[in-house]
Amino acid sequence: MGDLYRLDGGGDTLVLQQTAGAPRLIYWGEPLTHDLAGAAALAERVTRGTIDGGEVFDLFPEAGRGFTGQPAFECHRDSGDFVTQLEPLSAVQDGQRVVFRLADPKAGVEVAVTVELDQQSGVASFRSRILNRGPTPLHLDWAAGALPLAFDDLLLFDGRWAREFKTSRQRLPAGMLVRENRTGRTSHHSPPFMVAGEPGFSERNGETLGLHFAWSGNHRLLVERMRDGRLQAQAGEFFWPGELTLGEGEAYETPILYAARSSTGTNGLTSRFHPFVRTRILSDRLAGKPRPVNFDTWEAVYFRHDLAELKALADLAAEIGAERFVLDDGWFKGRPNDTAGLGDWTPDPAKYPDGLTPLVEHVQSLGLAFGLWVEPEMANADSDLLRRRPDWILGVAGRKQPLGRNQYVLDLTRPEVFENIFEQIHALLAGNAISYLKWDMNRDLTHPASGGRPAAHRQTLAVYALIDRVRAAHPGVEIEDCSSGGGRADFEMLKRTDRVWLSDCNDPIERQAMQKAFTIFFPPEVMGAHVAATADHTTGRRASMDFRAMTALFGHMGIEADVRAFTDSERAALKRWIGVYKTHRALIHSGRLSRQPVSDPAALAFMIAGDTEALASYAQLQVRANVSPDPLRLKGLEPDATYRILMLAPAASPTASDPVLVRGEAVQASGQAIARTGLPLPPLRPGSVALFHLTRMDQDP
Repeated sequence: MGDLYRLDGGGDTLVLQQTAGAPRLIYWGEPLTHDLAGAAALAERVTRGTIDGGEVFDLFPEAGRGFTGQPAFECHRDSGDFVTQLEPLSAVQDGQRVVFRLADPKAGVEVAVTVELDQQSGVASFRSRILNRGPTPLHLDWAAGALPLAFDDLLLFDGRWAREFKTSRQRLPAGMLVRENRTGRTSHHSPPFMVAGEPGFSERNGETLGLHFAWSGNHRLLVERMRDGRLQAQAGEFFWPGELTLGEGEAYETPILYAARSSTGTNGLTSRFHPFVRTRILSDRLAGKPRPVNFDTWEAVYFRHDLAELKALADLAAEIGAERFVLDDGWFKGRPNDTAGLGDWTPDPAKYPDGLTPLVEHVQSLGLAFGLWVEPEMANADSDLLRRRPDWILGVAGRKQPLGRNQYVLDLTRPEVFENIFEQIHALLAGNAISYLKWDMNRDLTHPASGGRPAAHRQTLAVYALIDRVRAAHPGVEIEDCSSGGGRADFEMLKRTDRVWLSDCNDPIERQAMQKAFTIFFPPEVMGAHVAATADHTTGRRASMDFRAMTALFGHMGIEADVRAFTDSERAALKRWIGVYKTHRALIHSGRLSRQPVSDPAALAFMIAGDTEALASYAQLQVRANVSPDPLRLKGLEPDATYRILMLAPAASPTASDPVLVRGEAVQASGQAIARTGLPLPPLRPGSVALFHLTRMDQDP
């Protein structure tokens, strides 16, 4: 039968079985209370019509052992050898982690498969390390984490610039579904995340498995129904031809494939991923740390930087309630627009003749922290840097490099390039009172080569190393992860950053849907969410101040607009909503988020609940389906507890016939009544929100 290994965490049991090759995942679910041998016996499968003994499907399936589906490992040598038949060497369990060592001496390959289950959240991680023991180069073609799937109802993520985290549902009756990304970043259109569940799973119901491949470069995510009907999912790095070659004694470690299981739909996945991100990915560095309200200058001035104008904006931002002033693109040498200046990270002497100090000091005198936009991985041809060293870009000699946003990618795999950029950023931070960097990356990698060989893999590692070195040199500086919006949002980048800029689109209609999808995996405190102009600069759609603010309220709130153009009443409303954010951000950034079912397809609802209070949002995005909206039945409160409910955004002109709650008066009810009867809603117009605050009344003070 093979040895069995049990991991317990987050109220789940995960059982692994050592086989003749790699380990098998034979059970993952509610805690097992009996002998594991029974679960192993039930995991056996009848095989007919395939090779003798059936096709072995485990966590590292190989074609050399008769597996005819997509293998998790493909390699070759110059001699033509490509067959591997790994056999177990050892298995060592250390608490919640098991490391399985496998080897094929004839192929000259050793593999270590590591499986870990987080004890608190129940999130599992899967990773493999491949070592070349042979005397000749070993070329890796594919190396992935592979997991069995029980169901084929897939929730997939795609999108584009300014419309990230779009979701779609798909069944897989046969064959293979492949999502591939070759942009050199996590991507807008094909991020490596997925949910697989039983048919018809929802936000609250159904068995689901959530997958998150933590890699900020090229990747491939696939789901396959094999010829015998079994389902598998794989995620791994996409390699350009000849990109990953191991010399004798060299090793490659795959990025981590994180996975979580739920029997209560996507809300159950969120209840695992959020605490896992907070404690394990972020290492608790944001715990108990209020997320300051950002004011970002981009949509206020774009490239037009005038010191007096910026000071006036800072004055208004402070008056409204901002706590951090972020100077966006356009501040550095020779930057009139996006065609020049990238690579020269010193203040533009024409715009800032005395450097950044006068602006920084003014901002700080208002009680605001100072942040700065940078794009260290890029350079324009029209820059001192590339005029001196045009050979420092990532690309193939003699080939015309396609541009993106009029810029080139710097070859950070070269030590001299890496060192130059680090020293520029280091000097900038050392010479100015900057506590925050908005770290942007605005173009895809094309011709990602260095020294005549593909280098997308090495470039991604170099970016990690650059950010790590900046953080080590300046541990008090927070870093925002931005890539033309949400083009590089993943757990590996989040290990070294503190905020994710979700999208360059601040239209609250679009944002409501994006935020709903994003928060399946990411907690609200890392989600940059800004109040922008009345007419959004990407869609042109107009929205009320209340709708914009109540949408931004549920992330890391900020402002990105020319606040001078707001009316007095708009500024007063924004100041009021920033006050609401400050009052409730401890709850928003630590509570349990659950998406709430609604009967109206033109609406979205969710709740963030803590031990003693909760906030609930119901957003009407289009014309409502019914004249009288159905009540908001909030699931997830304590049934026997009593709650005081107050509508924070009551109807603008309530009538005597409106429900008490809609008129702005407090109501007390049990969690059971709230779930069954629901909260009455006002007749919301498209582009409006009903916001409720619930306080538990039966708690000791």
